[in-house]
Amino acid sequence: MILDTSMWIWLPLSLAIIFAFVDKTRLSIVLVIISLIGGLIENRLNIIGLTTLLVGLAIAYKTPSLERKWQLGSYLFILLWCVVLFLHLIPGFGNAKVLDSVIAGPQSIPFTMYLNLDKPFIFFGLLLAYPAILGSKATFNYKAILFSAIPLFALLPFAWQLGALQPEFTMPYWWWLFSLNNLLLTCTAEEAFFRGFVQQSLSKRFGWIVGVAAASLLFGIAHFNGGLLLVSFATLAGVGYGLIYHYSSRLWVTVLFHFLFNLAHLLFFTYPIMK
Repeated sequence: MILDTSMWIWLPLSLAIIFAFVDKTRLSIVLVIISLIGGLIENRLNIIGLTTLLVGLAIAYKTPSLERKWQLGSYLFILLWCVVLFLHLIPGFGNAKVLDSVIAGPQSIPFTMYLNLDKPFIFFGLLLAYPAILGSKATFNYKAILFSAIPLFALLPFAWQLGALQPEFTMPYWWWLFSLNNLLLTCTAEEAFFRGFVQQSLSKRFGWIVGVAAASLLFGIAHFNGGLLLVSFATLAGVGYGLIYHYSSRLWVTVLFHFLFNLAHLLFFTYPIMK
């Protein structure tokens, strides 16, 4: 692990995400500000990066109150803003490499992980522009959630049968850092965008089946760097996450299942793939 004193800036950022989920808005804002100031002080963020975040957040904040004729353009801007943050295309962010070519197990390929300062702000931007991403709390179908989770987790042994993974029971020394990063910074941003925003907005307009299908396909395409097989599996996993979001009506539930799927992959199979 590569840790230094600048790592503290991700603590208030992570806490801000947690407090946002429980409607502690003011506290969440204070923690975000602390994280941004810390990023500047620790040279993890420069003026370009800060300006990109502030402009995006400001437009997101104004979007719900805009006249309908202006909202479409504003949402398209937010969509583009999220994509460039997701792909790390904006300069000015010193994302921290905390794992450098580490090995989860003897059959696994080397794995590198960053603590990102740009991608987590997708969650905050979408929360301002489209507060409904947290869910409506309209329903919580336990049985349907369970039946959706079973085929989701079955994707791991299925990948084994296809030769992409191999069973490998390990708990690497960095599992806790992986877990915190994956749960709070990675899964939250991805689920906020693909399920909370894309799936939910399309579901309201075209029905939930279209919403789940479209969001899942986009989620798969987002993993294009891993090749066609990963795109296919990510799409299928996206269907599982989408169904769980649909039947739970709560973003935190699908974030949790997304994280548990990734954790099961790390602990019980070669990660990220076999040699």
